[in-house]
Amino acid sequence: MKYLDEYRNPEIARKIVEELHAVTKHNWVIMEVCGGQTHSIIKNGIDKIIPQQIELVHGPGCPVCVTPLEQIDKAIAIASRPDVIFTSFGDMLRVPGSEKDLFMVKSEGGDVRIVYSPLDAVNIARENPDKKVVFFAVGFETTAPNNAMAVWQAHREGLKNFYLLVSHVLVPPAMRALLSSPNNRVQGYLAAGHVCTVMGWEEYIPIAEEYKVPIVVTGFEPVDILEGILMVVQLLERGEAKVENQYSRVVRREGNRPAQELIQRVFEIADRKWRGIGEIPASGLRLREEFREHDAELAFGMGEIQVEEPPECISGLVLQGLKKPYECEAFGKQCTPQTPLGATMVSAEGACAAYFNYSRHEESAG
Repeated sequence: MKYLDEYRNPEIARKIVEELHAVTKHNWVIMEVCGGQTHSIIKNGIDKIIPQQIELVHGPGCPVCVTPLEQIDKAIAIASRPDVIFTSFGDMLRVPGSEKDLFMVKSEGGDVRIVYSPLDAVNIARENPDKKVVFFAVGFETTAPNNAMAVWQAHREGLKNFYLLVSHVLVPPAMRALLSSPNNRVQGYLAAGHVCTVMGWEEYIPIAEEYKVPIVVTGFEPVDILEGILMVVQLLERGEAKVENQYSRVVRREGNRPAQELIQRVFEIADRKWRGIGEIPASGLRLREEFREHDAELAFGMGEIQVEEPPECISGLVLQGLKKPYECEAFGKQCTPQTPLGATMVSAEGACAAYFNYSRHEESAG
């Protein structure tokens, strides 16, 4: 299959690894931002075949993982109402709230439905005018155009019973927040290819210049990731802090302008809390005033909720690249995909799930 088989070619991968070993002269810490990249790295053992001087750390690039506990509790409260049909992508249903998850709400009689597009939720609202239909809008810039289209369509049709519970976050402010931290270890970034497909990579240029870190937009297949790592290391070894694009077969510098315009038409920038990290200024989206009647938090009177994370869960440190999953005492014991303490063990893009699913348990004993 074009653009797939060649990016899984073991001979090409071997040559890139050889070149990596040849050019790596110093110790470097590189963060892959996207959870999809994390899973590819762990599944394919990429972290085991690159030079020992290169440490890969996992970033906050899993939208399910960074959705704050308060937002999960709001979703559960709304979904528990008898007048609500609550819709979501499937990976959000098992994320633990303070006391339960959305699957438990469903088992208790709540009308909780898995959909494959926010436009499915618009259809449900159209077909059920006597119900209030809520879609859990979670994600980075990648999913924002679809969610914006759903609101725009519902607004255009005058569907007063359609709402979004918005938990959108933006990648560049999180990268800045991590680089600004006194605990920062990141010296170079693999930027998330899917986000850049929508947004392009121009917004990363000032980050690279300000923090003196190279940033390489990278895909998700093994050869993509190895090539992205090689490009970051080459820049680091030359002392160059610039942005380069490994994922050129998909990503353009300017991104997808119509998608960006739709996002800006429906949403505006807002402060947003990230699970395990805290509030990051101007790091999220909320509905503009024109579309605020579709805001579930306002419609259902959801005020501020203050909740505490499980003290034994170190997912916040994992999301900041400060700890590896196997460094958690609960990993693979109290915390498993069946009994998760945090979202990083639940999500299909979570770092803890990647380590668990691909049998990295032995590292916790090492």
